[in-house]
Amino acid sequence: MLDFLGTIATAALMVFAVGTFVVCMEAPRGAKLLFLAGAGLWVGLCAASAMAGWHAVARPFPLIGPFVAAPLLAAAIASAFPAARAAMLSVPMPVLIGLNAGRIFAVLFLLLMAEGRLAGPFPYFAAGGDIITGVAALFVMRLAAADAWRNRIRIAAWDLFGTADLVLAIALGVMSAEGSPLQVIHAPPGSEAMQHAPWSFVPTVLVPFYLIMHAIVWAQLRKVSK
Repeated sequence: MLDFLGTIATAALMVFAVGTFVVCMEAPRGAKLLFLAGAGLWVGLCAASAMAGWHAVARPFPLIGPFVAAPLLAAAIASAFPAARAAMLSVPMPVLIGLNAGRIFAVLFLLLMAEGRLAGPFPYFAAGGDIITGVAALFVMRLAAADAWRNRIRIAAWDLFGTADLVLAIALGVMSAEGSPLQVIHAPPGSEAMQHAPWSFVPTVLVPFYLIMHAIVWAQLRKVSK
């Protein structure tokens, strides 16, 4: 039942977040279609690799790592091109912040822990940080819509907290992964559930996308502050 709910939640978040991002982005129709095609192919690859058990491979290094890093690298490369950078920065700040409200669904991590499928500090920090970020996003998006410049410090504080939460969750997930050479937290089953669908969509799709949105908000804040 929990996997059933997780599939609904992750699929809804991926479709809604990516779809909203593209709709609000100021770019030619062809560029939007290309972005959607790339996103669809990436989600399909993440789904196929999860079903094949690739994400559970831990040696010689956690194979899920490249799946987390690839979207971030792609966004960094794209930002080097003026047109792509302008398109990403064109998404309204309140929209980028509001999309983080979906992180409230991280409460499901606590249910996974209750079922014995997650253990150690990972579910506490990952769920707690995401829930705080998601709830706060509902208020911070209103501050950004009202006056981003006047509320830039509060927006920046939220942005930094949300980013730190994701980075900490990734670190704890790696350090508590059973069989990983990077494991330092021994509390079976650790973060094992995140290596299998539907939960693997969180580190391979949602976390990178949220990190990219946080980076865009930060860039927009720097632009507003000048």
